[in-house]
Amino acid sequence: MELKDSVALITGGASGLGEATLRAITAAGGHVGIVDLNRDRAEGLAAEFPGQVIHAGRDVTDEGDIAAAITATQSLGPLTAAINCAGIATSEKTLGRDGPHALETYARTLDINLKGSFNVARLAAQAMAENTPNADGERGSIIFTASVAAFDGQKGQPAYAASKGGIVGMVLPMARDLASHGIRVNAIAPGLFTTPMLAGLPEKAQAALADQPLFPKRLGHPQEFGRLATFLITCPYMNAETIRLDAGIRMS
Repeated sequence: MELKDSVALITGGASGLGEATLRAITAAGGHVGIVDLNRDRAEGLAAEFPGQVIHAGRDVTDEGDIAAAITATQSLGPLTAAINCAGIATSEKTLGRDGPHALETYARTLDINLKGSFNVARLAAQAMAENTPNADGERGSIIFTASVAAFDGQKGQPAYAASKGGIVGMVLPMARDLASHGIRVNAIAPGLFTTPMLAGLPEKAQAALADQPLFPKRLGHPQEFGRLATFLITCPYMNAETIRLDAGIRMS
């Protein structure tokens, strides 16, 4: 599929990895509907790219909101890609000084990261299935954001690692489900990136994290995530795959 004149729905598209993907798609002539809780930031991007970008929705866990977001995004043209970047990171040990891991925190993490991603994917697939297939029979591309925590979860990450491991486990069966509709499904498992989540850490902590990848010895740039996401959209032979984007890091 070509990026020019394509239409993508990006969750978490107002900042970080989602914004970088938005910028990669719009630079190639595509259009984007943003789903993000940050209304001001999303509407700022829509103003920056008039006619190319709209703020379509807010809550990935809400069926009605995402259905409406897809309808709004389709005002830009047939939906051809859905990139799930919305998520939260939590840190809480199974058993800590204050007692066992809060069940509410665990449920909220899975609700947003896993259930929210599935909600977006299933409704986007329904819309894509109505598209006219291209010469390869393609109708759409769905991309999830997993994490290296799905494979190398650290202390305090049982909820986060479970939510991202669930995404990795969902890719193959969903790709099998949607193959007959001409819809491909892939995931990116990023390592340590300079997202707003990490930007709030002290410089010393950021430097320590940047020393962990094999090469290059730095945090990942969101633009590198955007480049991989656009590759997954445009390469028809990429399907049912989770790609680690982490400079060779293996978390201790």
